[in-house]
Amino acid sequence: MEKVHVEKDLCIACGSCVAMCPEHFEFDDDNLAKAINEEVNEEVKDAANACPTEAIIIEEKEEEEN
Repeated sequence: MEKVHVEKDLCIACGSCVAMCPEHFEFDDDNLAKAINEEVNEEVKDAANACPTEAIIIEEKEEEEN
């Protein structure tokens, strides 16, 4: 399973991810993007590809052991 997060050091607050996928991204108190939903779908992948600084990171989520 994949999860998404935003690297704050790379974010320039252009807003493309928030505009493209508002159910997954919003601006924080520093006016930088943050992921509000870690689930990854095609819209999230499109937003990551559109990010001009590649601040949106999609990675494999570690599975919990039972």
